[in-house]
Amino acid sequence: MFARLARQLDLRPLDLLLIALPVAVGLRYADGGPLAIFVASGVAIVPLAGMMGRATERLAEALGDQVGGLLNATFGNAAELIIALVALAKGPPMYPLVKASITGSIIGNVLLVLGLSFMLGGMRYRYQHFNTVAAGMGATLLTLATVGLMVPTLYYHVFAATPRPDPAQLATIESLSEEIAVVLAIVYVLSLVFTLGTHRSMFHENAPLLTERDAPVDLRESSVGWGFAVGQLSLATIGIAAMSEILVGSVEPAAHELGMSTVFVGVIVVAIVGNAAEHSTAVTVALKNQMDLSVNIAVGSGIQIALLVAPLLVFASLLMGHERPLDLHFTLMEIVAVGISILVLALVAQDGQSHWLEGVMLLAVYIILALAFYHLGDVAPAGAIAG
Repeated sequence: MFARLARQLDLRPLDLLLIALPVAVGLRYADGGPLAIFVASGVAIVPLAGMMGRATERLAEALGDQVGGLLNATFGNAAELIIALVALAKGPPMYPLVKASITGSIIGNVLLVLGLSFMLGGMRYRYQHFNTVAAGMGATLLTLATVGLMVPTLYYHVFAATPRPDPAQLATIESLSEEIAVVLAIVYVLSLVFTLGTHRSMFHENAPLLTERDAPVDLRESSVGWGFAVGQLSLATIGIAAMSEILVGSVEPAAHELGMSTVFVGVIVVAIVGNAAEHSTAVTVALKNQMDLSVNIAVGSGIQIALLVAPLLVFASLLMGHERPLDLHFTLMEIVAVGISILVLALVAQDGQSHWLEGVMLLAVYIILALAFYHLGDVAPAGAIAG
């Protein structure tokens, strides 16, 4: 009976981690230690993000790889966006964490998620193939996004290096960030028009034929209907918002207790927690040899973080009325890490096939960057501007 109920509710072993949700709430109102609160709320977000990913996966199954990847990436990034918005609402002291979560999500999707997909999928299949056009377009869009995220940092260091920098000129970095955010958002919208409209066929020419087992399904014939999927999506979103409030409130004391910098927590820990949906979905479809969908989810999520989520956070900070808005001035380490990630993505995407060793190499680069961030310490570039 319990097995049938679990199938009807689409419960997974990962959902057992939902027990961390009431634990986090209890610790929060019982004034538990910040580290325990941080761990419990972070663990609770993982199954909630997974539920959100499964709900959108069911809604996307009948729409093909491109739209399916888009929907999975969109709602998978909802967890990351909610966490960032909660942190953003607390004002400028949390800006380094918000920026670190942006760069960490890009790095995590390109290196960690794609690396796990290549490695685990490659252990089951000798070679796996994916659409080179879609992967190449994704790498190009991420390169453009990297340029947009890099320019405010370069702008700052060019003028800061002059013998007598003009504070008023340095302050224009906020306006520059807002202008770049508009450009990035426009490019994202146009990229959707290109991939889902005018040149849709280009992204299916090299795609492998679906087997009967992998063919899209009709939700009307599924035991889990639209209503359940939408309800699950709504509940998961509310749960993630609540847990994000608790997580962000405990992040600084927890990081101090662990001896970690805020940048490391944002780039590595918060990014992994927020992108749990992409981790599980991309790896799962890679194990089914659906590499087009796996690559679309991982790369598409990175594109959305850079071209959509980052601009949305800049615009949201303007509406929140803080003493100064969020800018796109990142630490040099963050910019270098994103640039390296995009370079590695371009190299592995050019031949249209993957194997387990490529996955290992992607994961190795991710671990190397994670170690660098761990030893980096707290660096808050915006503080120099404000001063």
